[in-house]
Amino acid sequence: MRRTVREEADEVRRAARAEADEIRRTAREGAEEIRRAARDDARGIVAKAEAQAERHAGTARAELEEEARELREDLRTLREDLERREARLAEREQRLDAEVRRLEEWSGRLNEAKKALEAGKEELATLEEERRAVLERTAGLTAEQAKAELVAAIENQAKREAVPLTREIENAARAEGDKRARKIVTLAIQRVAAEQTAESVVSVLHLPGDEMKGRIIGREGRNIRAFESTTGVNLIIDDTPEAVLLSCFDPVRREVARLTLEKLVLDGRIHPSRIEEVYERSRSDVEQLCVRSGEDALVELGITEMHPELIALLGQLRYRTSYGQNVLKHLVESAHIAGIMAHELRLPADVVKRGTLLHDIGKALTHEVEGSHALIGAEIARRYGEHEDVVHAIEAHHNEVEVRTVEAVITQAADAISGGRPGARRESLEAYVKRLERLEQIAREKHDGVEKVFAMQAGREIRVMVRPDSVDDIQAQVIARDIAKQVEDELTYPGQIRVTVVRESRATEFAR
Repeated sequence: MRRTVREEADEVRRAARAEADEIRRTAREGAEEIRRAARDDARGIVAKAEAQAERHAGTARAELEEEARELREDLRTLREDLERREARLAEREQRLDAEVRRLEEWSGRLNEAKKALEAGKEELATLEEERRAVLERTAGLTAEQAKAELVAAIENQAKREAVPLTREIENAARAEGDKRARKIVTLAIQRVAAEQTAESVVSVLHLPGDEMKGRIIGREGRNIRAFESTTGVNLIIDDTPEAVLLSCFDPVRREVARLTLEKLVLDGRIHPSRIEEVYERSRSDVEQLCVRSGEDALVELGITEMHPELIALLGQLRYRTSYGQNVLKHLVESAHIAGIMAHELRLPADVVKRGTLLHDIGKALTHEVEGSHALIGAEIARRYGEHEDVVHAIEAHHNEVEVRTVEAVITQAADAISGGRPGARRESLEAYVKRLERLEQIAREKHDGVEKVFAMQAGREIRVMVRPDSVDDIQAQVIARDIAKQVEDELTYPGQIRVTVVRESRATEFAR
């Protein structure tokens, strides 16, 4: 029984060995088959790779051959271009050689001509010396004397020929300037609407009856004395029916007194204490009116940020007149004109309008401070922080200071336009006559050849008659210019004055 189990175990081992051997054999065969398949696949892949590499190599070879062919073609083109350039350079060198030879020939000829010219100059100098010696012996003058006479004659002739040309150029420039200036001034005047009659501030107060004069005078004249002492204004009561006259050099003080007396007459109570009370109230009213008038002027002109003291002084000019023209209205009108002219000239209008508005501000203090109103006004404007251009326009508007800016010139022009327009100002007969006499006197004195002088067109033209045998056309022009310059320097006048010099020659014969 025990032997049978061992046999079975041996048989099982043998079977397992056989089966393992079979498996090993089968595995070897499978591995061998796999190796063969892998080798076949590898050979196929290598063949494909070699075929593809062959194809790529052929394409690259063709491209390289094409590129090499193009490079050879470019090289051939460059070589041909270089050969052509070399040929042109060689041809140019030949032409340059020919030019050099030609220049060398001309240089030789020029040297010969130069030598001949120098020889001719020496001969000419010898002949000139001989000719000069003959002329000196003939004329009895040395060369320097003859030269001086010739230069003097030529200089005189040149001056006489230059004067008409200069006058023509000056006339053309003056005509063009007058044309443009006339256009600007005309536009400014046309665009400004102003009163055409002169204003005169009178100090006459009308009363409701003549019995009011006694109440104004008071018992033993105490009311009139108190009124004059309080207001600083002289009260003149005469035989004029229902009217009294107020007299004072200060227009603002005179206006305060007029308003005070008007309120006293309306109230009917007139005594010293009442006069002082009404006077203080009237002075406050006038001060407020002055400030309001100054502010209204600034608003009308579009000007802002001005010192309050300047505004108050500006408002005081409401009660000041110049030749019958209200000064404040004159300033506003002048500022409008100056602003228009500045716009036409494309200049900043603010500075021009400001300077023109303040150019007569000194007239508010001329009764308190000695000196010209232009210089006083400039000092006031400088003190209250106005711009230097504004200050210069104020101090130079009457040429008391030399004009340096365009703004100052525009201020002068606007002032002259406003003061010189018809109906703006009136002039006393005595001053008018004196001005005419001085015009004729200026034209007569220090001018030789003047025969007659006439002041015409109310002093706006001087007509000077000269003797034709002693004054020629050029000298007549000189006389006209000298007279105009002297009139500008010595006289003050509105507008402009024309100076006309008349030179007339007549030839008269009688047939018998």
